[in-house]
Amino acid sequence: MITTIIFDIGNVLADFTWEAHYRSFGYSEEIFERLAKATVKSPMWNEYDRGVMSDEEIIQGFIENDPGIEKEIRETLRDKGTMVVRNDYAIPWIQKLKEKSYRCLYLSNFSKSSHVQCAAALDFLPYMDGGILSYEDKVIKPMPEIYRLLIDRYGLTPGECVFLDDTKRNLDAAEKFGIHTIHFQNQEQAIEELRKLGVEA
Repeated sequence: MITTIIFDIGNVLADFTWEAHYRSFGYSEEIFERLAKATVKSPMWNEYDRGVMSDEEIIQGFIENDPGIEKEIRETLRDKGTMVVRNDYAIPWIQKLKEKSYRCLYLSNFSKSSHVQCAAALDFLPYMDGGILSYEDKVIKPMPEIYRLLIDRYGLTPGECVFLDDTKRNLDAAEKFGIHTIHFQNQEQAIEELRKLGVEA
């Protein structure tokens, strides 16, 4: 029986809106495209929210991709407050699950700087029962250690948990521990799949 719902944060409970954030600075279309290629569209972006590398290490990686826009890279990444937007359904969904006695946890690679700067969008966290943020424990998805840590910390049995994430490799790693998984696409799809697992979502 499922007793615990584990949520990823990015693109599940909150949306990552880098395009709107970058455009809010009013740069030319050329600079906008260069920013996108140097950061979001580069392999280094996958490291951005790992919570292990320092902000400066990551930013230096972006700058190496396009040294000519160092000022713009630093400016946009200094203020990420509009880069993450909480989904309207997040708090009501968490509250509904908790009313039905499900434990709600989070498991996310959200970085420390993003967490601080996007605090308003993360106002659902106090409604949850806890979880793991990579920057706090220096362990990241899909490393096996992060799933083991979550299970041990909260005294869980893997078979009583279901993990919602938008990234398949993170789900594949969780499944190796016997955790049920849902490849999140939208709330309606996730609720339907939760119901198939017997969860009153």
